[in-house]
Amino acid sequence: MLCRTANDLYWVARNMERAENTARLLDMAQRIALLPERLDRGKAQAAPWRRALDSLGSAQEFEQAHGRIDAESVVQHLLLSPDNPGSIYCCLRAARENARAQRVAITAEMYEDLNSSWLEIRRFDGARLRQDGLSSALEWVKTRSAAFRGITIGTLGRGEGYQFLQMGAFIERADWSIRLLDMISSDEELPETGEARDATQYFQWSALLQALSAFETYRRLYRESVSPAGVAALMLLNDDNPRSLQTCVGAIHQILQQLSGGESLEVARQAGALAAQARYAHIDEIIAGGLEPWLQDTMSRLSKLGDEIHRQFMTTGAAPVAPPVMRQSQWQRKS
Repeated sequence: MLCRTANDLYWVARNMERAENTARLLDMAQRIALLPERLDRGKAQAAPWRRALDSLGSAQEFEQAHGRIDAESVVQHLLLSPDNPGSIYCCLRAARENARAQRVAITAEMYEDLNSSWLEIRRFDGARLRQDGLSSALEWVKTRSAAFRGITIGTLGRGEGYQFLQMGAFIERADWSIRLLDMISSDEELPETGEARDATQYFQWSALLQALSAFETYRRLYRESVSPAGVAALMLLNDDNPRSLQTCVGAIHQILQQLSGGESLEVARQAGALAAQARYAHIDEIIAGGLEPWLQDTMSRLSKLGDEIHRQFMTTGAAPVAPPVMRQSQWQRKS
């Protein structure tokens, strides 16, 4: 397969996955903002929206450009802004453009689905959001991503093109499993017991599960009250969860082994090491050593893996359509 084709297909999947997870990030911020403790006006009400931007490493830049952080401005920035390359609007546009460049490598149904999503989001504006509600728009984004994923699985042959699409989706999803968890866990240090300290913390972790469509999965697997340790384990280490870090990096490793064709490649070694770290880690040890440092280290290794995938398989020197995986320096918190 040509490097350019691999690059475009990889970023089609990454952009669709990024759009979905940005919608989930906004969903989680909205749920937390509606908690009774957050209904007062002022700084407390803006806290979840600031933390949403923090998880993307863009809070300071956003505040400098817009003067303040509030629900309306953050939603506009992350959902509909044509100037933010990480917005849902730009992700759908980029996915459609990448797919248009490789129409012979995908099915007609895949392109038609992406084109329909792009045409529809162009009709979104502030008035429509106020009329239909933010939740309706976010559910639409998640549904469009799921539809594209289903059409891909149901219509595309299992060749190299399919492998690059899958790899792009899984590496983006792994990135966001850390990003979304960080939005909650960075608020305060987790106790070594991993239990929620109070009702507010309990509802915040519940909001995370609901935004990820994982509340029922948590109940089925753990059969206990929602706890920070349980949610972290589900998102990072549980291979029964299709969105967990372990599931994603394990799938990436398998794909890279197939693409390597029996050769011993550095990119496959890095993926294998990351998969082993997630597979054999234990949540109690992670919490005891500090969840935030573990997340930072894992994000850094995932970022290096993304760079190595691009170096090994993609067009040399070609810039990705969407922003690359967040660097560790962007994780540094304000003192």
